[in-house]
Amino acid sequence: MNNKYELNKETKASIENLISQLTLSEKIDMVHGYAVYDSKGVDRLGIPPLRMADGPMGVRGELDRITFEYHPKSYERVLNFPCSTAVASTWNRRLAFLHGKALGNEVRGRGKDISLSPGINIHRTPLCGRNFEYESEDPYLISQIAPEIIKGIQENDVAACVKHFVANNQETNRGAVDVDMDERAFHEIYLPGFKAAVKEGAVLSIMGAYNRFRGSFCCESKYLLNDILRKTWGFDGLVISDWGAVHDTNNALLAGCDMDMKVDNNYDEYHYANPLKEKIESGEIEEAALDNMVRRILTLMYRIKMFDPTRKKGAFNSKENRQAILDVARESIVLLKNKKNILPLKETTIKKLAIIGENADTYQASKGGSSEVQALYEITPLAGIAMYLGGNTEIHYAKGYSSQDITEEEREKLAKEAIELANNCDACIYVGGLNHDFDMEGRDRKNMKLPFHQDSLIKRLLSVRPDMVIVNMSGSPVEMQEWIEDADTVVQYWYSGSEGGTALAEVIFGAVNPSGKLSSTFPKKLEDTPVYRFGEFPGGDKVYYHEGIFVGYRYYDTYKVEPQFCFGHGLSYTTFHYDALKVINKTSGDTCIEVSLKVTNSGKVAGAETVQLYVSDLLCSVSRPEKELRRFEKVYLSPGESSVINFTLTQEDFSFYSIEDASWKMEKGEFAILVGSSSRDIRLKKTILL
Repeated sequence: MNNKYELNKETKASIENLISQLTLSEKIDMVHGYAVYDSKGVDRLGIPPLRMADGPMGVRGELDRITFEYHPKSYERVLNFPCSTAVASTWNRRLAFLHGKALGNEVRGRGKDISLSPGINIHRTPLCGRNFEYESEDPYLISQIAPEIIKGIQENDVAACVKHFVANNQETNRGAVDVDMDERAFHEIYLPGFKAAVKEGAVLSIMGAYNRFRGSFCCESKYLLNDILRKTWGFDGLVISDWGAVHDTNNALLAGCDMDMKVDNNYDEYHYANPLKEKIESGEIEEAALDNMVRRILTLMYRIKMFDPTRKKGAFNSKENRQAILDVARESIVLLKNKKNILPLKETTIKKLAIIGENADTYQASKGGSSEVQALYEITPLAGIAMYLGGNTEIHYAKGYSSQDITEEEREKLAKEAIELANNCDACIYVGGLNHDFDMEGRDRKNMKLPFHQDSLIKRLLSVRPDMVIVNMSGSPVEMQEWIEDADTVVQYWYSGSEGGTALAEVIFGAVNPSGKLSSTFPKKLEDTPVYRFGEFPGGDKVYYHEGIFVGYRYYDTYKVEPQFCFGHGLSYTTFHYDALKVINKTSGDTCIEVSLKVTNSGKVAGAETVQLYVSDLLCSVSRPEKELRRFEKVYLSPGESSVINFTLTQEDFSFYSIEDASWKMEKGEFAILVGSSSRDIRLKKTILL
């Protein structure tokens, strides 16, 4: 555990003193839900309840303890934060920390103690309904972004709770599906983010997953919670069940799950309530096991200063937090295509602007499941553009399509209105994509296609407006095959929070130079994905990850499958030149090589570039991906300005998990160092012998 959270002897003695005074009933009350997001405190000893808050996109509104209904009050309205995929798409560690700091500030400001975030499960397939709550297909990118979010959250004297441990990669049958995979995939793809959360982020709590892993429910798995999390990684924090993920009192307790949470108002019948009390009273379970759970709860309380009058005060809807989410939203937007340099639009030449698409004028914050937020405000794309233009341009809006169940006649009427408007304006912006009927907890998508007949509408619009700017709003990849060749300009805009519309307008009109990079590959079609090729999604009661380590770009690049937009892709309004690659072998310590290169802004406007370093093992005894991300750095440059980027690589960066040795292994041989602007835009290369 990080020294920052190490308790002194006096505090540890205080914890033991409290435990010695607690009755069995009081201990029981502390380890299970007493409200939807709260456990019960012990008034007579001054122990407060532990209050938790969903989720990664802001502090969720209060749910009635009995009915689970919202009864929102004005002081519950908070900021809506950019989704986790948006944060990862900034490729910016500093902004990830800033995002976490603002989120933790709002959590504390609302009187909560634990932020149930970040979510870091791997984007195994584009179809997972909850991908927008997660960060990436790549474990290294997650391992760089997630710890910074955690550190930011915990700056506010609140705990982060990283979730969902582990292999929670589908919503279909999530509460029962039994997941299995080979050991390499487990250690190379699905564990690194959680390990980094513990080792680098010093996360104070972890949420177990709904699913089974190799036969055992994740919240009842000794292998996951005890052997890996506590013994191997040294985690000494709190393990919280996902809501309803405990199925057996004995199994969960013996595995090391500390709190039993649920969406059920029969609080006394939770597995850690009366059933646990009865087992302790009968002697079936020793009370010392319960004491360990209470000890970890009290330890967390002391770590976040719940007994300390100097505990930090939070704030929500503050100017600083609004600025933070705007900064993240700005750098998350990905310019996918700008073939004829239509963007940025020149506002002075546009007298009449057409904005088309239901997503342009739809509020997204209050939907999606555990990420939903009762937002104080949400600037939609339509509002953001109107606010940016400030009345100097005539704005006309047409819905174009509807997410509601409408007739063919009504659908055609909407389409014709949009086409007529597009044909009679100086410029046209289309804002479509998905919504939280598709990107949502509890349900996976059935395909990658755009819903509501959007493909047909986009094709018709492009036939009259080939210069139309297409903005896709989604939390995961969508299929674009039907119209992408006819489109010159495409922007990826995530669920970007309360200030999202502001950020989008700034990018479209050039006040902000886009610098987002895709944190997951956009395949051309579902049939191109590794899960489709190798099977098992969503599968039946048991799912085996047959694709193994070949997830995301590891699959597309190795198996030579051309994506629509590759991992790490993102354009700019300027250009960047790479040169002067130097690779120096080192023999001291754990350092294998040192890499340096020069990047120059060779265009006419200031901008930011994310320099990505990949490693390729050219000859190995086991099958390895063509390349793997090992380092990245985001650099901001004025026109003509250069910067030298330095990377240090260690033995770990050249290693794979050896199933035979049950450990990480680096083999001697040739490796390629690849540096570029995306996984498929490699600018510099050097082969080395290690």
